[in-house]
Amino acid sequence: MAQILIAGCGYVGSALAELLRDAGHRVAGLKRSADGLPVGITALRADLADAGSIEAALATLAAPIDVAVCAVAADAGDDAAYRRAYVEGQRNLIAALRARAATPRHLFFTSSTAVYAQDDGSWVDETSETAPRDFRGARMLEAERVLQESGIPATALRLGGIYGPGRTRMIESVRSGRAGIAPGPPRWGNRIHRDDAAGALAHLIGAALRGVAPPPILIGVDDEPADEAAVLRWLATTLGVAEPAVGEAAPGARARGGNKRCSNARLRAAGYRFRYPTFREGYGALISGP
Repeated sequence: MAQILIAGCGYVGSALAELLRDAGHRVAGLKRSADGLPVGITALRADLADAGSIEAALATLAAPIDVAVCAVAADAGDDAAYRRAYVEGQRNLIAALRARAATPRHLFFTSSTAVYAQDDGSWVDETSETAPRDFRGARMLEAERVLQESGIPATALRLGGIYGPGRTRMIESVRSGRAGIAPGPPRWGNRIHRDDAAGALAHLIGAALRGVAPPPILIGVDDEPADEAAVLRWLATTLGVAEPAVGEAAPGARARGGNKRCSNARLRAAGYRFRYPTFREGYGALISGP
């Protein structure tokens, strides 16, 4: 039984906490508010922007921290919020961990495929160039450097677009008839179900605890990059509604990011097997579920 810290125990972190708890580990979730943590998770209240509050919270844990996960989310969509959450927050967390008598065996960070700027539909893997075009990818890449320079064995899991329970915007846009398909060639996107994001982290943590250090960088996406038009048409067929019209956009729709196909070959080689290997299984479960 290991002591595991999850800093930023939110959408993915809470699902991860439940998996680790059910596997018999002691799990502590660090958040600004202790509300909303799963049953059986030790609540630590701290703000990653405040190094002192992190040290004070960690001081309440008697056992050494074997593994730490930084799964924080920015509280706003601007550069300052991204820097505060991902760069400064991670730097403060690492400093607080290093101030303890024993440092963790491994650190994990939930990064993003936004670190890649490829926009030509090409395949991307962990060796591909990272030259982000906006602050989101730039701050994630900066946070990865903080992680790798910590002196503690570490892994950044670059997650694609996360969907799952409570994140059904695309389904509802198709169901309501608000979705539209942009004309032109395919625009490739990369996804991962929340349960697979958490499952992949749990798998990698288990490997680290067994002494098998995961690679420093892994891409966390499902098996099949998908053209958004194909996804929308599949959803319409599955829901039994009319296909979205070409050339129409949903009111208030967010601009699509990137046009690349990310490979999960290295994550699969590390032994992870997906619960939802493509969007069909993942969205299908959301449509048919409670």
